[in-house]
Amino acid sequence: MSSSSHSIGIVGLPNVGKSTLFNAITKSKVEAANYPFATIDPNVGVVPVPDERLAKLAALEKSEKIVPTTIEFVDIAGLVKGASTGEGLGNKFLSHIREVDAIMEVVRFFVNDDIIHVQGNVDPKRDIETIGIELQLADLQNVNKRLETVNKQAKSGENREMVVKKQVLDKYRVALEKGEMANTVTLSDEEKEHSKDIELLTTKPFLFVANSEFNLATKQFNNLASDPNLVAIDAKIESELAELADDERAEYLKELGLPESGLDKIIKQAYKTLGLITFITAGPKESKAWTCPAGSKAPQAAGKIHTDFEKGFIRAEVIQWAKLLEAGGYAGARDKGWLRIEGKEYMMQDGDVVHFRFTA
Repeated sequence: MSSSSHSIGIVGLPNVGKSTLFNAITKSKVEAANYPFATIDPNVGVVPVPDERLAKLAALEKSEKIVPTTIEFVDIAGLVKGASTGEGLGNKFLSHIREVDAIMEVVRFFVNDDIIHVQGNVDPKRDIETIGIELQLADLQNVNKRLETVNKQAKSGENREMVVKKQVLDKYRVALEKGEMANTVTLSDEEKEHSKDIELLTTKPFLFVANSEFNLATKQFNNLASDPNLVAIDAKIESELAELADDERAEYLKELGLPESGLDKIIKQAYKTLGLITFITAGPKESKAWTCPAGSKAPQAAGKIHTDFEKGFIRAEVIQWAKLLEAGGYAGARDKGWLRIEGKEYMMQDGDVVHFRFTA
């Protein structure tokens, strides 16, 4: 009925702390009665997206339950140099990656002589390049194979779609041969329209996680270059946090001087990377978070709840979550004139609390 979780594939070279982090993710304790938490199979973990707004709205509305939105993490086999030519679990690795919405690369920043580094020493920049090259080579093979077929069909010039598809594939080929990711290529609207079925690994959004050591004395991560695209975590600490009850976890984080757990940071950053926003439905029955792509209009957001809502969309009653709290509830918000009636063209904002009106 509602849309399924968005999935993030966790990749990295062997011995970077990928499995430690994945185990911490899937162990994140949540109340089974209230949350759609599941470990679907050994390498998939579905976890709730942390959202402080839900609890506040649930208290206001005296909701029976709180339902967060979820994100799915897929642990993908460790990648080695030569994966694009089938080294290690190369082909299996690449097929798993094709199925996820975004790629989260765990990069080793910690130095530990007891844990062997496959390339001999710790060098984050080189490791990121190694994985980048493997993904680019796999994409280049894919593009060249597609071009063989498309070139024939585009030759006459009569099939517009094939002509455009060839343009796109040529653009990708040039970028990949230069050692660039396919997501650096700029496409026109027409090219985007005709290339939806060209699924490349390097067109996916990337998120980098630096597995570093957190120093209790300095309350800082060691050996870490400050890069805005890097989320710094200590996978060992994350494992310890995952074992604790909520109040103990909060206490431990305070002791560490960290505002939130690494997992929470990763989930929030993943949302940004995927270009997603959260809207909320709140009432006595439940306060529930829903996900839609940033830039979605009201009918498309309504369709996330039920396809009938999109088809029969009439209007939406909308208020930002903080304004609803300030008003003390819907009645107060109506009195103040803060509840807005929005039509089909309304673009949803993160944190909108909404009631959809639709014809059955």
